[in-house]
Amino acid sequence: MQLSIVIPMHNEAENVSALVREIDSACAGLPDKELILVDDGSSDDTAKLIRALQDEFPWLRLVQHPRAGGQSAAVHSGVLAARGQVICTLDGDMQNPPSEIPKLVAPLLAADAPDDLGLVAGQRVKRQDTWSKKIASKLANGLRAWMLNDHTRDTGCGLKAFRRDAFLRLPFFNHMHRYLPALFARDGWQVAHVDVSHRERGGGTSKYNNLQRALVGIYDLIGVAWLIRRAKTVRPVDPAARDRDEGTAA
Repeated sequence: MQLSIVIPMHNEAENVSALVREIDSACAGLPDKELILVDDGSSDDTAKLIRALQDEFPWLRLVQHPRAGGQSAAVHSGVLAARGQVICTLDGDMQNPPSEIPKLVAPLLAADAPDDLGLVAGQRVKRQDTWSKKIASKLANGLRAWMLNDHTRDTGCGLKAFRRDAFLRLPFFNHMHRYLPALFARDGWQVAHVDVSHRERGGGTSKYNNLQRALVGIYDLIGVAWLIRRAKTVRPVDPAARDRDEGTAA
């Protein structure tokens, strides 16, 4: 299987059906794919509605957490369960348009994809959020970029595509999904960026506030900076890629 679309969901019953149908339409031209919805300990009917859709959409899979573990934990569980070589993530609140998925995964699924391309990160344009969220995000992104030098203006965007094998080698910790460009670069992978659209939440309520994010973000940022300073300076050579290069040279 080439592609697994992984979406963390917590109390998103109002968005499940519309999201699945929109992804099915947007990704009709992508072969060998699956959709994994990770129910992160929801207290509403999120999991029940996902199960109800599985007969209509056989490529839809459900992964469940017995209690809420957070977005990074949900993404990690989905990637572990995935069969695809390439993973695409997006948020379950409908703010990330599924129509952006083909554009995001194209660089990684291309026949001539660079061997060292690990991550394609979406960057939101014309964000449809409250002014307070946009200001808080701009300040946080500025501080993060200054400390980590990750050359990414918007790491909070849920739309990302990456190599499954590379992701599973990254150090796992809570909130790691916000630092993927820095973590992939730390391991020697190339990171590409794609501008993506953004829209208002489809239903339900936001799962965080600006103060909560700021408080945990300080500790996360210090921790990621430490991980970068302690990174290995070389990455093992893929024997298959080496043999391929030697054959081309010959």
